[in-house]
Amino acid sequence: MNNTNKPLAVLSNVVYRLNGQTIIDNISLSLNEKRIGLVGCNGSGKSTLARLICGLVSPSSGRILVDGADVSKDRKSAIEKVGIIFQNPDHQIIFPTVEEEIAFGLSQTGRDDSEARRKARDFLNLFGKENWADKPVHSLSEGQKHLVCLLAVLAMKPKLIVLDEPFSGPDIPTTRRLFRYLRSLQESVLLITHDVAFLADFDRVVWIESGKVFMDGDAGLVLDEFARTMERRGETDDYADFAA
Repeated sequence: MNNTNKPLAVLSNVVYRLNGQTIIDNISLSLNEKRIGLVGCNGSGKSTLARLICGLVSPSSGRILVDGADVSKDRKSAIEKVGIIFQNPDHQIIFPTVEEEIAFGLSQTGRDDSEARRKARDFLNLFGKENWADKPVHSLSEGQKHLVCLLAVLAMKPKLIVLDEPFSGPDIPTTRRLFRYLRSLQESVLLITHDVAFLADFDRVVWIESGKVFMDGDAGLVLDEFARTMERRGETDDYADFAA
């Protein structure tokens, strides 16, 4: 399934334990597709796996490499190679203005404050959002905040962008705009979502159950089986609708 001989991200026998409980149980994956989906029930370990891939938490054992960098040991490389966007943008945004938010990530890659701010404005101009530079973040809509988070990650030019349930908060029109935007990106995307319809044309889907890889492969095959399984379990109507 890989597009090149060198995978973008490699997880080798990754285990993550918290308070004596095994959350991620010996997962090995080689990822290099442009669009990868990650599905599973609540509590299956999806969000923990995303944080491991981004280097936000360290595995109890095993190793994770993104573009050759050990993300749990080399924080600077991790920031440059992989970015994450959380479900709630208010949990991610920490600065009062859009320019400051985008500039912060750039400063973490070694740029001084003035250069980071200049690059932030250049990046906003590139996306036609130059009038957002001095906007207070609190004045933005939910969808606009998600876009700020995405722009802040894109400005650092990571190889991989991880999105953890980014469509749970915004309204339907905003969700559709954000998804169209994501589809246009050149960077590789790992998308965690409960709305499996978003993953229908992805290159690959990984299904996690109880911290293990339950199924991995072609999006259509995995999503069909996932939807049928969720319907049998009586999970949410969303899965049943997808399978219909």
